[in-house]
Amino acid sequence: MPGIRGAGGFLLIAALLIAMFSDRNIADLSPLEAAGLLAFGGISLILAAAIIEGFGQHWTYGVQATAVSGGVLIALLVMFGARGELQAVIDRAIGDIAVGRTVVTPDGEVVAARKTDGSFLLQGKVNGNDTRFVFDTGASTVVLRAENAAALGFKPETLNYSVPVATANGGALAASVVVETLSIGSITERNVRALIAREGVLHANLLGMTFLERLGSYEVRGNRLILRAKEGD
Repeated sequence: MPGIRGAGGFLLIAALLIAMFSDRNIADLSPLEAAGLLAFGGISLILAAAIIEGFGQHWTYGVQATAVSGGVLIALLVMFGARGELQAVIDRAIGDIAVGRTVVTPDGEVVAARKTDGSFLLQGKVNGNDTRFVFDTGASTVVLRAENAAALGFKPETLNYSVPVATANGGALAASVVVETLSIGSITERNVRALIAREGVLHANLLGMTFLERLGSYEVRGNRLILRAKEGD
């Protein structure tokens, strides 16, 4: 069943690409949840092809393939249902080396690993919507990409691009906004001043000082970035 297997493989590739590169919700699902559903669909198609081939050879092979496939699908459904708990276990196990992951330690510290280019990528939420940030102490404010504005709860038609900003590519204009809630790991701050840069200006959202200055502390220790909330927050 090359056609069914091919469709399953396509879904698995799509799931991998979404998990690695997407920073916006898809149909009210976080990127990881959407990737998980696509992966489940892809595996289901591949298993269905195996069942059809099994029955084509002999009914006993078909029954065996059905039993194995059913067990695999049940296990995947259980894992998807417990994805939060499983991710916490994985994060604790690989937190020191997981590039691109944002890990919350038992002490409440938020930890990220340095990328090969020297930057730190952090997973967060803006107004409850999943997104990613690059840690940037050189940015005086949090800066968001216009390409993500609608997905993060802002109305593009209401944005007033009148604030001059300096970028690596020269001067540009940005819109001033207030983020109702901005979360990085277990740390959440409210009413955070931010800018939204015009389309094409930024390649990533910047986690700047209007968020960082509210923290209890932050430090780079070796290849790890550690954020700590203020006591009592």
